[in-house]
Amino acid sequence: MRIIDTQTIEHCVFRLAKKAGLTLTDSCRAALSKAEQIEKGAAAFALNSLLENEKIARREKMPVCQDTGMAVVLLEIGQEVFLTGKPLREAVDCGVRNAYRESSFRKSICDPLTRVNTGDNTPAHLHTEIADGNQIKVTFLPKGFGSENMSRLVMLTPAEGRDGIIKTIVETVKIAGSRPCPPVYVGVGIGGAFDGAAFLAKKALTRDVGTRNPRSDVASIEEEALEKINALGIGAQGFGGVVTAIGVSCEIAPTHIAGLPVAVNIQCHCVRCEKEII
Repeated sequence: MRIIDTQTIEHCVFRLAKKAGLTLTDSCRAALSKAEQIEKGAAAFALNSLLENEKIARREKMPVCQDTGMAVVLLEIGQEVFLTGKPLREAVDCGVRNAYRESSFRKSICDPLTRVNTGDNTPAHLHTEIADGNQIKVTFLPKGFGSENMSRLVMLTPAEGRDGIIKTIVETVKIAGSRPCPPVYVGVGIGGAFDGAAFLAKKALTRDVGTRNPRSDVASIEEEALEKINALGIGAQGFGGVVTAIGVSCEIAPTHIAGLPVAVNIQCHCVRCEKEII
C-alpha cells in the first residue's frame, strides 16, 4: 500500500496543464514537419505557418492555440494506492483552475443552457481507471471544440463490420471538411457501449501520433482509414493536398453481440497532451 495525498495530483495537473497549453507533442510536431516536406503550394504554406506559430509559442511562452480547450484529465490509479487529503475531484479542479489563471489561458467552460462561463475553466472532464501497481499515471489533454464539434458516435450493426467502421471514420472527416483545422488527428473507439466507445476514442488521442494498435487487425483499420482520409484531398487548413490527417488511432473493447458502437473523436492539427507518473 502506498499513500498519496491528492495535493500531489493537484500539483501534477497544474504542471501538465501549463506545459500542454504552450506546445505541441513531439510526435505531432514531427508529423506536421513531414507533411510540410511532401506538400506543395497553399498547403505547404499553411503547414509552415502552423509550425512557425508553434515555435513562437514555445519561445514566448504563449498559448500555441487561442482555444486552450476543455481540460480533459485521465487518471490511471494503481489499486495499491490509498488517497488522502481533499477529494480527488476538488484536487484536479484546483490544479486546472490555478494553471489557467496563472498562465492567462482562455477560460472556455460554461453552463450548457445559460451559457454562463464558470470563470476558471473548471470543472475538468475527469476520467479515472483502476490499474495494477502503486502509481498514478496522469494525462492532461486540452481539447478544443472546433474539432470536438466535428466528432461523431454511431451504433453500427454487427453485419457492417470492418468496412462499416472504416466508412464511418472516413465519412466523419469528409463531413468535417476544413472546419476542424486540418491536418487532423483521428481518435476512434470501437466496441464497448454507447458511452464506452466515446471514452475509447478520447483515450486514443492521448497516444503518440503515428503509433499503431498492438492488435494487427485493429492496426490495419488505422492504416486503411488514414490512407482513405488522405485521398479525400481536403489538405492542410482545407487548401487541398495529400495530408488531410496526420494519424488515426483506434482503441477497442468487447461489446454486446447485437451491437458495434463506433466513436470518432476529431483532434485538430494542434495535438497537445502531457503525461506524468506519480
